Amino acid sequence: MKLNERSLAFYATCDAPADNAGFLYKKGGRHAAYHRRWFVLRGNMLFYFEDAASREPVGVIILEGCTVELVEAAEEFAFAVRFAGARARTYVLAAESQAAMEGWVKALSRASFDYLRLVVRELEQQLAAVRAGGGPVPPRRPRALPPKENGCAVWSAETPAGAAPSARPGPEPPPLPPRRGASARSGPLDSASFAQLHEWYGQEVRALRGQWLRSQAQP
Repeated sequence: MKLNERSLAFYATCDAPADNAGFLYKKGGRHAAYHRRWFVLRGNMLFYFEDAASREPVGVIILEGCTVELVEAAEEFAFAVRFAGARARTYVLAAESQAAMEGWVKALSRASFDYLRLVVRELEQQLAAVRAGGGPVPPRRPRALPPKENGCAVWSAETPAGAAPSARPGPEPPPLPPRRGASARSGPLDSASFAQLHEWYGQEVRALRGQWLRSQAQP
């Protein structure tokens, strides 16, 4: 697909939700001065504008083949987007807070298609383990993310040990899907694509959700 300035500007300012957005300080290419710019992350493209109201980006960074790491710089909460190659440019950016820096490093580290391929491969392996073993994948410690994270904190949705469960009243959650045997579907697993596996499991989840909603609607 051929891209030009007009199509990039339309994509940068379209109404679709952005993956991340906010102000960052960007170090100039030839000078040591930092300039405050409005950044918008969409897929693997990082756009930056003069301010949040601008309708045309000043530039764009394609986040393929890069690493994101923390750096020592004049500005606090600084990090760098580095590309391989002797003449490749390094973009030094700085956030306005520790939380903003961690959010940007996490989002940029996961923006490339290489990372998405790793996620899909991991999901395919988990589905294979479920179908082969007839049950859910046993719990395990979170696996380290690719080196792009460079020691940056990884958030988990698990409840911390010793924390009290939430006492907020509400309806009971929908039932968990029943365990599947290895013969739940005919045909070898290797011949099924990820989209087919996703659709198969999605049909059962939708059926269970509908059953749960009907039970909640009864007095």
